[in-house]
Amino acid sequence: MARKIIGAVLLLLMLAVLELNKNTIAGWVVFILLTAGFAALRETVLRDSKLLPRAGLWVGWFAAFAAVLFLTYPPVQSVPATDVSSPRKTGVITVAQGSLTGVYNSDGTVEVYAGIPYAQPPVGELRWREPRDPLPWEGIREADTFAPMSMQPTNTPIYSSLAQIIGYHDYSISLSDNYLPPVSEDSLYLNVWKPAGDVSGAPVLVYIHGGSLQTGQPWYGDYSGEGLAREGVIVVNMGYRLGVFGYFADEELAAESPNGTTGNYGLLDQIKALEWVRDNIAAFGGDPGNVTLSGESAGAASVSALCTSPLAAGLFRRVILESSTVAGTEPPHSFRLLDEALKSGGELKARHGCATVAELRALSAEELVSEAYTQHHITVDGYALTETPYESYMKGIHNEEAILHGCNAEESGPFIIFDHASMKDYEQKVRGYFKEYADDVLAIYPASDDSEADGYWAEIYGSVFFNYPHYCLDRLAVQNGIPAYEYLFTKHNGRLGSWHSGEMIYCFGNIPESSGLFDAGDRALSRTMVSCWLNYIGTGDPNGEGRPEWEQSTTSGRLLEFGENVGMTDEKRLALYGVLDRMTGFGLSEGNE
Repeated sequence: MARKIIGAVLLLLMLAVLELNKNTIAGWVVFILLTAGFAALRETVLRDSKLLPRAGLWVGWFAAFAAVLFLTYPPVQSVPATDVSSPRKTGVITVAQGSLTGVYNSDGTVEVYAGIPYAQPPVGELRWREPRDPLPWEGIREADTFAPMSMQPTNTPIYSSLAQIIGYHDYSISLSDNYLPPVSEDSLYLNVWKPAGDVSGAPVLVYIHGGSLQTGQPWYGDYSGEGLAREGVIVVNMGYRLGVFGYFADEELAAESPNGTTGNYGLLDQIKALEWVRDNIAAFGGDPGNVTLSGESAGAASVSALCTSPLAAGLFRRVILESSTVAGTEPPHSFRLLDEALKSGGELKARHGCATVAELRALSAEELVSEAYTQHHITVDGYALTETPYESYMKGIHNEEAILHGCNAEESGPFIIFDHASMKDYEQKVRGYFKEYADDVLAIYPASDDSEADGYWAEIYGSVFFNYPHYCLDRLAVQNGIPAYEYLFTKHNGRLGSWHSGEMIYCFGNIPESSGLFDAGDRALSRTMVSCWLNYIGTGDPNGEGRPEWEQSTTSGRLLEFGENVGMTDEKRLALYGVLDRMTGFGLSEGNE
């Protein structure tokens, strides 16, 4: 009996591995049949056999499982534009490069057009060059699957599944996801969600995904354009070059560029996508003169840079930045000056034994992709960015006419999973970062036990990397007379809560009806946030009838809380921000302090 129980437990564990690893259905069938065969052998032929001990049978079973796991590894397959098994096609839409059809969502309220090229594939000799106009195509293009995600480091399926369970507390067993999405350098494609039917003059939201400029893809469900498209907005997002392919800088590359640029290829991709929207979005019913540019995390850092890029002038009217900006004097992530970028690029060439860019271009993408961790920073290249955003704002230079932006209460959550603090190391952590300013910070956050130390470190970390940069942006906006509306997301739920990126599923209106991780309060908050976002996208003001009163920033000491309570609240981290001002040298023009 004990052996049968052990065998049953092991069988369940093996089947769980097959599911978490996304092995094909054939793998399940073969392994179950093999298991049945081994069980029959154990009970019949081998019951009294002296030739093969029972241990050998166990070894054979495990070997069969390993073989099935390997031989039925999930195949690479394009991600469908909708979750409908046989979606209905849309009518034909014609853009500058040709004609295309999309597909309808499950209830027919939204049309999705996926995988539309906005630039030529940046491969071969086009690697590390400015994006070029897309080529025309013949016939009618079926835009019913998403293009490959941009080249990036990837994890095994089982790792990704466990991360979904542990990090998001959200996992669904399905027979329709037994595949791997493609990854490629050929990823400069965009996707459009529009309200079904005839649309004219609709406001447009262009969204840039996050992922530290190293990872990410446009089809993630939290920021799918479907939720907002149901409400009358046309949503566009895109793939753009990441990591070493998007942000590697080299003097040889600058010399061969007609614009003298290097290090900002991912940013130039985003600008190219915005130009495509300007030229083509009217074909989908969108108003090219009413574009809001939005992003989260590294996507928001990109939006922040585009706010002061001379190349992006006139391509959007207003912006939404969620959980990142590079507007401070010393952006804490996703940004570096050109000298640093060139030095890092030279070190990369040396690591790969390459003396020239031609030799680097001859390497495969797989040989270079691990350099994502060293090359993922926007830079001041003299072309896309002529100076830091802070310097531009101090001169009154900016492209946006309104800003909606903010952060989450527990931004640090996913970043300190393995870096929690206790009384043993709390002071050391603070002194390691703040150095001569550490005493000031410790006076603001005087931890007396492990719980306080851990909580304070989480707040400090999140403030430095996310919340404080938004405080900087808000003050620069006020100085420049830009209407700015700042928020703080504080809602807890069964999923991410107010961790980094936890707000996206709310403001995009994508909480699944069937999800038990969100309650009625979450759904009501999502409706409120969507309503504010819709009014802002349409008019530049999130206020209106039935919406919470959202005060325009004047002193940057107040913001709107989205949580159990929805309403204006005081900024509670001003003491820490004062230390960071002194530490980074942030200042405003006289009379605007």
